[in-house]
Amino acid sequence: MHSTRIMVSGGKNIASAATEPALARGPATEQLPGLVAVNGRPALGKQPHLVIVVTSGLITTFFRGQIAHLCQAGFRVTFICKPGPETAAVKAEGAEVIAVPLEREIALLQDARCLWKLWRTLRRLKPDITNVGTPKAGLLGGIAARVAGVRCRIYTIHGLRLETASGWKRRLLTLTERISCANAHHVRCVGPSLRQRAIDLALVNPDKAYVVASGSSNGLDCERFLRTPERIAAAHALRRKLGIPEDSPVIGFVGRLVRDKGIRELCAAYQMLKRDFADLQLLLVGDFEEGDPVDASVRSALVADSNVHLFGMVADAAPYYPLMDVVALPTYREGFPNVPREAAAAGVPVVTTTATGAVDSVVEGITGRLVPPRDEAALAAALKDVLNAPDRGRRMGRAGEEWVRARFRQELVWDALVADYRKVLNGASARRAD
Repeated sequence: MHSTRIMVSGGKNIASAATEPALARGPATEQLPGLVAVNGRPALGKQPHLVIVVTSGLITTFFRGQIAHLCQAGFRVTFICKPGPETAAVKAEGAEVIAVPLEREIALLQDARCLWKLWRTLRRLKPDITNVGTPKAGLLGGIAARVAGVRCRIYTIHGLRLETASGWKRRLLTLTERISCANAHHVRCVGPSLRQRAIDLALVNPDKAYVVASGSSNGLDCERFLRTPERIAAAHALRRKLGIPEDSPVIGFVGRLVRDKGIRELCAAYQMLKRDFADLQLLLVGDFEEGDPVDASVRSALVADSNVHLFGMVADAAPYYPLMDVVALPTYREGFPNVPREAAAAGVPVVTTTATGAVDSVVEGITGRLVPPRDEAALAAALKDVLNAPDRGRRMGRAGEEWVRARFRQELVWDALVADYRKVLNGASARRAD
């Protein structure tokens, strides 16, 4: 891959301003013998079998498009997960799906049965490579793959739940992460700060952990968020339907309405800003959840405010971004969040935190602003700074759009993932030859 440099007003270079991954892998130069071309792309002579283990079918949505790309590159792909309606999409892309009833939370007897079934399934499939992700699938899938003798084992860290846990739960999550990393030959981290955090917490050996390309687990379909005249017109129509005046400033949030996403701080910052912006509007796209719930007083305040618009969970958040002047994500922890990059692709500036993962999603002062987590005053000040300077906000939005296109387009990420799978397989073949 060639590095891309983007110049914005003032001569700043987005590519060099962004945090670089501590270890990034480009396309592999070494290849297994017997490579053939499939639809113009190199593919292994012997079709390599990749098995991906995740907790639930819902998580397969984060692989959409990638599966077809892997199949086109010559891979056979199998998912092992708890069944759900979402798996129909990856089946349509060419993946096989095998149902194993993995549960997200601790359930000792059920977990033991799942481990046994995972081991038997992997012994039968004899895959060339496994990629396990999420804490439960990472633990059980990693153990099963090791005992089954899978020769190439990847563990993908999508985020660290332990960062906001405490007491025995944090100790348990730390132990499971260390076991998952120990069972893998390679530990992929979806972002550079996540890799560094895993190393700092002594979860993984630095030599084993890496980031593919600039980060992300599946890249971004930038075209879906592009501000076309039709989408802007639709946003204006929705704005009128909601009764939001054309000159009213709008703060947006997209995601789960839970404590770890900083909803308490967002509500507090919104209340502060109402003193400066009389008709300030807050758009919340997402549902309140019982797991990690926000305080009842926070929820009540949001529901009772006529300038707070609660959309619930939506199938597609893309139409809502053009309604927003700025997107806020005051999160406590992330892996590598999609929302700031979606907002950037839609030309909307972002205010997020310096928390793990979130810090990688904004170029400070260029595509948005970064504030400390759990600091409502700093959040309010950064949001006010953006809202008070609409021209600067628009420049940030344009710079963000250029940045995500240069680094996180799906095709770039998919090509890098294919190259990394090949590199892992080639390294295993070289070890066997030795």
